[in-house]
Parts: sequence; C-alpha cells; structure tokens
Amino acid sequence: MINKLAASTLPAEVPDFLRSPAAVDEIEYLGPEPDRWRSPAEPELSAAQAPEHFIDLELADALGPLPRKRLDFEAKVFAAGQRPEKIGLQPWQTDEVWERLKAAMRQYREIKAANQDTKPVEQAILFYAGWLGHYVGDGSQPLHVTVQYNGWTGPNPNGYTTDHQIHSQFETQFVAANIHAPEVGAKMTPVKAVEGDLFDAYVAYLRHTATFVEKVYQLEKVGGFVGAGTAESRDFAAERLAAGASMLRDMIYTAWLDSAQPVPDPYTGK
Repeated sequence: MINKLAASTLPAEVPDFLRSPAAVDEIEYLGPEPDRWRSPAEPELSAAQAPEHFIDLELADALGPLPRKRLDFEAKVFAAGQRPEKIGLQPWQTDEVWERLKAAMRQYREIKAANQDTKPVEQAILFYAGWLGHYVGDGSQPLHVTVQYNGWTGPNPNGYTTDHQIHSQFETQFVAANIHAPEVGAKMTPVKAVEGDLFDAYVAYLRHTATFVEKVYQLEKVGGFVGAGTAESRDFAAERLAAGASMLRDMIYTAWLDSAQPVPDPYTGK
C-alpha cells in the first residue's frame, strides 16, 4: 500500500515512465521484495539482510552519534563488543538503496540526452524505487525502531504485553483487515523535496517514528488491534502508513532532482 500510494502520487516533474500505471504496479509488487529474501531456503541471504529492516535506536544511541557510513557504524559496534545484527542497520540500508536510485536516475538523464534507448535503465529505476519502499515502510512502523519490537522488555510499570505477538498483530493482521488506501491517501502530506542531507533527514524520520512506540503498546492494551480495533487504532495505523507513503514519494522525487546535480570531483569533493 505504501509503495502504491507513493508511486501514484509522484509529481509531474518526474519522468512519465515512472508515473505510468505499469510502473505503479511494478513498484507496488516490489514493496515486499526484501521479505521474500527472508527464507530458510537462502540462509546466507536471510542472515545478511535481516538487520536492514530495523534499528534499535536505544542501543545505537548508547554508542554515540550515528556515523553516516555503514562500515563506520559496524566498527563502532564491534569495538563496543556488540554485534550489528543485534542493533540493526536500517538507516544505512535505506540511504544506500536511495543512492542507487539516484545514480540510476543520473544514468537515465545521460542516456536520454544521448538519444539512446532508456528502457533498461528505466527498469533499474523501478526496481530501486520499489526496493527502497520496503525500508521506508519499515521505518514508519514504531516497532521497527526500538528494543520493544515484539513484547515489552525490562521494567514494565504500565503492564504492557510481553507476548511475542504484538508486532505481526499490528502491522500484518490488523492492517490487512481494516486499513484501506483511500483513508491512508487522505492523510498523506503534500509532495516536497527532502530538505538538507538525506541521511540526516531519514534518521529524523526514524526518530519521529520512535515517539510512537509506547502508543502502540497503549493501543494494544485496550484491544486496539483485535478484530476491527477502535477508531483511534485505525486512525493511528492509517497515519503511520501515510507517513511512510509520503516519505517514500518525497525521497523518490528528491532522488530525481538530485540526479541532475554535477558529480563531485573524487579528488577535491567539489
């Protein structure tokens, strides 16, 4: 749903092929693609990419400011005697896929300017946009950015659930049964380019998502994710999906705008 809404609300400034019905269908199909890689039939792939779906911000922040590069963060984690797969790599994976999308869009501009066939690079752009959507969608779900990802751990004065069911109950069963595209689309923000540094903006998006962690548990405690839930729980889920769709649309749009910028010199950075 997030991918479809994002793709179908891209502004007219992006190329026509990216807004076509076929493109929207392809980007929608690719939304769950990284979950299709989480199979025991491909154990190495599953293990390597599982941490890219989440980040436990409490654990990451305990190590200091988040570095911009994945390997720098992993080095910091190892130096602290911890493992990256226990903390998560969500913002780095998202930023890296976004940069793949931007690079492909730059190639599209070059190929089109040379009056050559753009079909192959168009397919790459659709794949990267759809792939990106999975992680941006994950980033809109509060339980993807916290140690409290699937049942409350540690001190629990409010008596929140400790069962390992809340994660899928909220994002899978409840959403599938109750939340529909029209009410989500109505909550999307107007299209805009992402301001400032993309990595910083995306981390800020994750931190905003994290402010709703306890809200998920509060809603669960009063039966908000059972059956049709409550008006409040349905509104909350729709708002989170709308936040993901809006962010994905704006990131794709920003990749297109940024792809027109000159490539910095590798030696001077200018």
